[in-house]
Amino acid sequence: MTFAKELFAEKNVVVIGGTSGIGAATAEAFANLGAATHVAGLGAYSKEAPKGSVSTEIDVRSPADLEAYIGNFDRIDVLVNCAGVSRDRSEWTAQAFAEVMSINLFSVMTASRAARPLMPDGGSIINIASMYSTFGAADRPAYASSKGAVVQLTKSLAQEFAPNIRVNAVAPGWIVTPLSRNLISDGEASGPILARIPFDRWGEPKEVAEPIVYLASPAAGYITGVVVPVDGGYLTV
Repeated sequence: MTFAKELFAEKNVVVIGGTSGIGAATAEAFANLGAATHVAGLGAYSKEAPKGSVSTEIDVRSPADLEAYIGNFDRIDVLVNCAGVSRDRSEWTAQAFAEVMSINLFSVMTASRAARPLMPDGGSIINIASMYSTFGAADRPAYASSKGAVVQLTKSLAQEFAPNIRVNAVAPGWIVTPLSRNLISDGEASGPILARIPFDRWGEPKEVAEPIVYLASPAAGYITGVVVPVDGGYLTV
């Protein structure tokens, strides 16, 4: 997708969980379009941290730290909530379940609530849901639950923040990220997944970043409360 080179010039974009994977690709996309882009999360100073952005190390499990980080800004034009983890079968334990929900869901509410008074009319929030928002997962119950809740939270925030701030989400499918590397390398496990994807390949982080940019742009000015699947057709099968 091609966007105007300075589409987000003089805009402040904050990506929570933007230090790797989809978040990093999103931050780079906004930076390339002229935005002053800031990312926060673990691994802020790693080699995977995005270029062209100001990186800050933060643990989103701490609401106080997350609120303090957002409170440092005078204005936020676009907020992307991208922090996410999966603990696989350990999510059946109370500790892991609570940790995943804290990162994947509670941080979205904390960041959105803190950013609201800093966002001008026309501001935009984009949350990261998942294809797991639509079906269960025996091996990752907290991840699936948190992403389903992100969809409902997105719709609720869209109602509450309208008409000044638009709130939408994208639901990635199987994307090449640090979270999926082990699965991709396991041919036995990844084979059936690939066979179900009509595009016959895994997605790239930049292919999720571009719909996020679109949802934040003036072209989506009358769109709020939607969840856009970015899965190569996986859910159509």
